[in-house]
Amino acid sequence: MTRRILIVGGGHNGLVCAAYLARAGLAVTLLERRELLGGACVTESLWPGYRVSRAAYVLSLLRPAIARELELERHGLRLLPRSPASITPLPDGRSLVLGAGAAHDVAEIARFSKRDAEHWPEFERALERVAAAVEPLLDDAPPSLAGFAPRNLARWARLARAGLRLGRDIPETLRLLVGPARALLEEHFESEPLRATLATDAIIGAFASPATPGTGYVLFHHVMGTLGGQRGVWAYVEGGMGRLSDALAAAAREAGAELRTDSEVAAIHCRDGRVRGVSLASGETLDAEIVVSGMDLARTATLVDDATLAAEFPRADQRSPVVKLNLALGALPRFRVRDRESLPLGGTIHIGPVDLDGIERAFGDAAAGRVSELPVVELTLPSVLDPTLAPPGKHVASIFAQYAPVLAADDARWPSLRDEMCARVLGAIESLAPGFTASIEQVEVLAAPDLERVFGLTGGNIFHGAMTPDRLLFLRPSARLAPYRTAVDGLWLCGAATHPGGGVMGACGRNAAREILRTVRAR
Repeated sequence: MTRRILIVGGGHNGLVCAAYLARAGLAVTLLERRELLGGACVTESLWPGYRVSRAAYVLSLLRPAIARELELERHGLRLLPRSPASITPLPDGRSLVLGAGAAHDVAEIARFSKRDAEHWPEFERALERVAAAVEPLLDDAPPSLAGFAPRNLARWARLARAGLRLGRDIPETLRLLVGPARALLEEHFESEPLRATLATDAIIGAFASPATPGTGYVLFHHVMGTLGGQRGVWAYVEGGMGRLSDALAAAAREAGAELRTDSEVAAIHCRDGRVRGVSLASGETLDAEIVVSGMDLARTATLVDDATLAAEFPRADQRSPVVKLNLALGALPRFRVRDRESLPLGGTIHIGPVDLDGIERAFGDAAAGRVSELPVVELTLPSVLDPTLAPPGKHVASIFAQYAPVLAADDARWPSLRDEMCARVLGAIESLAPGFTASIEQVEVLAAPDLERVFGLTGGNIFHGAMTPDRLLFLRPSARLAPYRTAVDGLWLCGAATHPGGGVMGACGRNAAREILRTVRAR
């Protein structure tokens, strides 16, 4: 079976899609605009001796089937699980450390609230029950609202089985999936530091507050990962996140895919409602029977050379309040804590608002067009577990922070707002770890316009569009489209704009490849 397929965009989903299609015997060429593969999942040497996960920085959501089927470990993927995974230092000198085992977590939470410690195991079991029911839906295309084909009916049956598996948990599950995270957290817990720590998973990457409907699903989305058979475990990739992309690229090349960098696509050509190929910025033209876009919807539509067809693309909420900071450090931070000798530094360190109202105020600042007075900050220090990332005695830090205001990329206020956000973030860390700013040797600040310019993320949105209830399952990206297809015959989607959405999962790429193969074989 030979068929010319072009994949536009060499992010992790594009690489996954290329690997599966090539393994099936199709002639696949992947085209990446930048000089390296991986999209937002890359390791870059920003400064001599330092290697930085420039955008994505931790791994948990990668689908186990992909790691197994593409033999990623054989291709060099090594994971460094983090335990404890979550560290929250507080201004009063206390600290909350989670993710070092069930008994440890209960004891930690009991230091803040005995009631919350009693409720914690059931909260985790409830999330596990929902995850076990929903997880099978991640590894296949969602059902479509149109058509009664046997496969589509089977997908609706799978969705029904997920509901039956939940049984009496269905009402609570619906509240989790479509409701606000704040209501869920306030119902289960009374400790504000615990609530605020958990709420970060509900709002990360989203222009939303914990009180926004749909943030419950975002929280749930971030606990669905499984590493080493354990739910909710997050890890660093040895050598940085680019090593995952390297392993995916190696699997794709081994299967016969051609992977081209420095190959920016300038146009996707269509005629008579069907895709015909692409033109590169270099002037080269490539014909194809199938074109697969790993880009977000807005960028894909911009490249389609038929304005009528481009107008058929669904619109997505691309707003993003995030700023990514990459740092080279001369020394590790020393947090002031009075309830233990020192803080573990291998996990995610939560800094900023210590209660839900504080997160709401931070969001309110951005909604009013201002940088958050006290931003929500996630600080990671991967070189604590992976010394290959920095020179001896030195370290790298990744900081994911919000909320920055949502403005057009060409807004003249961005330079000053970028500097202001950086100062607020570093100031928040400095207040808990005096001397931190003095240890910074290099810093890169990537606000939404920079994430768009460097990584092609429209609006800086890391999910290729909001993960709200109206954009999940068969509604992602639109109820009008069959899974992974566009209105253009032969033009497919395999990026995070499709089911099951954002995060370094690979499921979008794998599912898209399987749908393409079914169509090719049927023809």
